[in-house]
Amino acid sequence: MSKHKSGGFGLGRVAIALSALVALAGCGDGAKPGKSLEPLGLYTSLPILWRETGELSGLLDSDAPRHWALDVLEEHGNVRPLDSLAGPDGTLPLARGALLVMAQPRPLAPDENVALDEWVRSGGRVLLFADPMLTAESDYALGDKRRPQDVVLLSPILAHWGLELQFDEEQPAGEHSASLLGDEVTVNLPGRFVPSGNSRECTLLASGLAARCQIGAGRVLALADAAMLEEAAARAIPLRAAALERLIASLESRD
Repeated sequence: MSKHKSGGFGLGRVAIALSALVALAGCGDGAKPGKSLEPLGLYTSLPILWRETGELSGLLDSDAPRHWALDVLEEHGNVRPLDSLAGPDGTLPLARGALLVMAQPRPLAPDENVALDEWVRSGGRVLLFADPMLTAESDYALGDKRRPQDVVLLSPILAHWGLELQFDEEQPAGEHSASLLGDEVTVNLPGRFVPSGNSRECTLLASGLAARCQIGAGRVLALADAAMLEEAAARAIPLRAAALERLIASLESRD
């Protein structure tokens, strides 16, 4: 296995087939029995909805373990994987006020930046994991279109919201905990948000590890790392799940 070290490719057209296979496998429809939940958008290059495999048949393996984060997300909405943030009409294909989880997304096209910004300003909520140096291992080589996005490239939309993502190349590698919103979150080579321009829409948290923004009628909670979404030993999953629950709850709260 190789460590992520340079820029990669996001979902692209590969995700269309993957999303279809996930739906067939029962992972694309996150509604729990007996629950009526609103759609929750998931826009990610990470293997949360599917596991890394060289064979398409492996995506439909009923014995393959589910990613722990999918269970958490399904408690908060009917998980809907998105291949693009701009639909045929140019708008983001989620209802106003819905929750969108962006976990190490690929670079956004200009129309996606516009659609995302307009959707948030109309009341949308975004939980963003933007990792400047992804440390998760991948079975796919550099340049493989199925490989998760190694270095997040979201400067246009972040700058529009008044943020800049920085990375300290001298920091030591290795997982460690950071306090955020009353929970301990796992980080590894995290980035740091700093204010960009004259915007006052965002408040920095945990010395810049995260930023909470009020964008028009909507809200964004951005974390400059994605290590907490990696697969983990069974004993570590409850802590990571609790931290993810807390992040989502902070966007659901009206405080």
